[in-house]
Amino acid sequence: MVNNKSINVSAFLFILCWFTVIVQLILIIINRQASVFETIIRFFTFFTILSNILVAIVFTANWFQPKNSFQFFNKPNTQVAIAVYIFVVGFVYNTILRFIWQPKGWDKVADELLHLVIPIVYILFWYYKFSKKEINFKSFFGWLLFPTLYIVIVMIRGYFSGYYPYPFLHIGNLGVNKVLLNSILMTLFFVVVSFVFYWINNVKGSKMK
Repeated sequence: MVNNKSINVSAFLFILCWFTVIVQLILIIINRQASVFETIIRFFTFFTILSNILVAIVFTANWFQPKNSFQFFNKPNTQVAIAVYIFVVGFVYNTILRFIWQPKGWDKVADELLHLVIPIVYILFWYYKFSKKEINFKSFFGWLLFPTLYIVIVMIRGYFSGYYPYPFLHIGNLGVNKVLLNSILMTLFFVVVSFVFYWINNVKGSKMK
């Protein structure tokens, strides 16, 4: 059960997450290199953005405690899956992508919030505050559906538009074989991270019985 103090923290994090996503959208439109419509589409092709939106929805659901479809985001299975996604966001960016560009001003603020602050805060909140009911192993495979579909959709769109949100997925620059290898490695990384979070969740869940 989530207490009132946790709900109050969720309210703050709900505001922080949506503020960050909206600020990043405004910045990408201001600094756009394509039409506004195309820029908005590109905005939603970033796994970082999609994962941060999922985090924002979790904190929204946790704050309002709705008795409707949003309750899906209060389920332990959903919350641990999103912990996997946002961990991958933070890890990949801070180990590989951080050194590609040097943002300044509001770009720097949004960048740090999206790739460092929110991933750390969400994972800590998930571990200490969210329910840790034991999860069936079959759920583990369901968590991989989102990143797998993401890669497929981004690759299909990139083929027709020539735009890829991440350099390690850019077929035009790297070639099909290299991108295929990168995609396989990313999928394997998701498998490893998913297993780790599945194990952490169930170990803590078994102790709470």
